Amino acid sequence: MTLLVPQTGAIPRPKPSSLSQPFWDGLGLHELRFQRCGACRGATHTPALVCSRCGSDELTWEVSTGRGIVYSWTTVWRPQTPEFVVPYVPIVVDVEEGWQMLSNLVGCDHDEVAPDLAVEVVFHHLDDGVTLPYFRPIGG
Repeated sequence: MTLLVPQTGAIPRPKPSSLSQPFWDGLGLHELRFQRCGACRGATHTPALVCSRCGSDELTWEVSTGRGIVYSWTTVWRPQTPEFVVPYVPIVVDVEEGWQMLSNLVGCDHDEVAPDLAVEVVFHHLDDGVTLPYFRPIGG
């Protein structure tokens, strides 16, 4: 068993665009943001100009509870770049507000992940001012 921890060091950094900047700004404030459509009320994580469900341009930013359940995962033992510490567990989270997010699991052993594991967001600050969202088991 190996405790999963946030990545540090020279890992690749995000390159926010004008469209995704509100998401990254929110992380710095410990807010997990997503977009919601004013027309159909659909939610999305991937920043967009128009709603993928109805085509409306009435998208606004909201703050998530940061809670969800694990939909899918894998354990990585051979990273694509040597900067990553292994193992790490990329997860797809079904977030409470009705959208999905790809992140990493931390705060538990690598073999504790299971279908429908309840998780919550945690914010990890890197030394250059970037904040990354990770998820940990609720109560963990």
